[in-house]
Amino acid sequence: MFRLTTRQRRLLPLRFFTSSPSFCSISSAAAVTDFPQNDVVSQIICHFISSPPRYSHKLLLNSLRNSNWFRKEVPDLEPSEIESIIEKISSQSAIEFFFLLQNEFGFKHSQNSRFFIAHLLAEKRRYRALFCHMRVVIEEQGSGSAPLLCELLLKSFMGWDSNHVVWDMLAFVYSRTDMVHDALVVLTNMKDLNIRPSIMTYNSLLHNLRETDRVWDFYSELEDNGLQPTDYTYSIFLDGLCRQSLVLEAINFLREINKEVAEPCVVCFNTLMSGFCRKGLIGIAKSLFCMMFKYGLTPDRYSYNILIHGLCVSGSLEEALAFAVDMEKCGLHPDQVTYNILSKGFRLLGTMNGVWMVSEKMLLTEADPGLLTYTILICGNCQTDAVGLYESLLEKGIPPTVVTFNTLINGLCKARKLAQARKWLDDMKMHNVEPTIVSYTTIMNAFCEVGKLEDTFELFEEMKKNGIEPNQVTYTVLMKGLCKRGKLEESVAILRDMLGKGISPDQTLYNALIQCFCKARDFKRAFQLHAEMVQLNIKPNVVTYNILINGLCVYGDLIVAEKLFYDLQCQNFKLPKVAFTTLIKANCAKGDVEKAMVLFHQMAETGFEISLKDYSAVINRLCKRSLLNDAMDFFRMMLVGGIAPDQQICSVIHYSLHQAGFVIAEFQVYVLMIKFGFAPG
Repeated sequence: MFRLTTRQRRLLPLRFFTSSPSFCSISSAAAVTDFPQNDVVSQIICHFISSPPRYSHKLLLNSLRNSNWFRKEVPDLEPSEIESIIEKISSQSAIEFFFLLQNEFGFKHSQNSRFFIAHLLAEKRRYRALFCHMRVVIEEQGSGSAPLLCELLLKSFMGWDSNHVVWDMLAFVYSRTDMVHDALVVLTNMKDLNIRPSIMTYNSLLHNLRETDRVWDFYSELEDNGLQPTDYTYSIFLDGLCRQSLVLEAINFLREINKEVAEPCVVCFNTLMSGFCRKGLIGIAKSLFCMMFKYGLTPDRYSYNILIHGLCVSGSLEEALAFAVDMEKCGLHPDQVTYNILSKGFRLLGTMNGVWMVSEKMLLTEADPGLLTYTILICGNCQTDAVGLYESLLEKGIPPTVVTFNTLINGLCKARKLAQARKWLDDMKMHNVEPTIVSYTTIMNAFCEVGKLEDTFELFEEMKKNGIEPNQVTYTVLMKGLCKRGKLEESVAILRDMLGKGISPDQTLYNALIQCFCKARDFKRAFQLHAEMVQLNIKPNVVTYNILINGLCVYGDLIVAEKLFYDLQCQNFKLPKVAFTTLIKANCAKGDVEKAMVLFHQMAETGFEISLKDYSAVINRLCKRSLLNDAMDFFRMMLVGGIAPDQQICSVIHYSLHQAGFVIAEFQVYVLMIKFGFAPG
């Protein structure tokens, strides 16, 4: 147990550690090259504290890392021995030695050692490293671990100079990892110790609780503790009020903020506008936009994008376009987000055959339409000859940009007019506009989707010939096209080429490849790709494991799928709900109802919400296999759990019981259907 406070550790002279005869017998030269064969702990301590001052921490660590003696002894070291070592060496050496053992030797440190290092990191104000360190500790311990960790801090680290920082970081990391209950446990302990949480921790918890009534209590507690809310704090609280449909309270709170602060906050207005747009209250959002000017604020690009998006969603595309043009007049050039919003709006309106109506009206009302106006209109009209708008742009003497061409190409690709899209790619150079990686990749993706793989690779070669290096998206498009054709080995070759050029793939790319090999029933290659991800430090995510589990259940071996599932559970990997439901369905289809029932209970105990859909999937499969007693068990469990059945599931059970001649059970279901107002079939 660590009894020394950090203040005491700083006051202890070096001779306190070197006065022992066992230490003094070791020369400085030996400390960095080889070690005499006596007490291992003493030797390691002496290695750090008896070395000449000119030796850096890095040199000392490297000498250990490269020592055959040390590598041989590490597996036999006990966590308590490591505690003894890091307690007696300097702070920086202790930190680096701790992570050397953990990261390179896979050493399992004690919780005492971990919190000792946490306090040293806090003392050195290495807050980012402290956050990462505490996140590893918390993710390993999992949900519900707060009481244990709090008890350890109370027993072993009271009085340390940096103790309040570690407590606060513990609460913050629990909140950031969505373990809100644990974060609240830590806060309760902090309150008892008179340790005030930071505004960072309060903000994180406010964000997690913003859709609950508790957000009020936490905001009040923040003020009671004398903390000054930040713009982010106000933004979170306002967002919470909007999500709870507390419109009047949100507006009143905004007014109070503007009275209290010297400068009103644009972010707060944006948050409220976004919240009201989500609720469909566009009128209130527009009023807030106007109110910003009253308070002397200038709307930013985000303010405009919020309103433009809200207006597009509500079908007021004409007004959205007016805001977009006004945005440019105010010196705020639309960004990619603006273009995407308007593009979606046009497509929405296009389904109602109203695109040209808006286009003509806009051209009539705009005395001198600019590049933005034409680009937006081209984007919206790509599926209904946009070429006319493009020619009108040229007649006005407005030179098109790469954005104009890329917008036109993108629209033509979505309309499956690939020959025209390819022609516009060539025509760009006629206007002294060089195609970009986006230009090529957009058309390549369209060719892949219609199965024109040869044309895709022709464009790929042309792009490289023109000096444009492919990026991750380009490679993903190629691999997707090859997978569609069943050319899996060729797609892996593309991956190798990508890695050879130093372009790092991501989880999405590997997941797509793994899924293709699973569908091809080549699970050996699928798991090889998974191992490669780990080797390249591309952490497999829930999608990766869901693909593997689902693939094994559908195309492979259920036993292997279950082994993978339980191995991940043992590693405290948080599996998604779909992993449970996939295995449950597979076991039902196989007729192993007992396993399906165990998994069903595990799914509920893990905290996933069990829905009517989950019960229906199981009951349907059991009825198909004529396992009616088991189907009725799940049906009763559903009713006891307070989930009302629907017409479909009642009809399935009623019909199955009728066919099997289960008269009494059939009558019971018949009565239940009448009770719920369903018509028995």
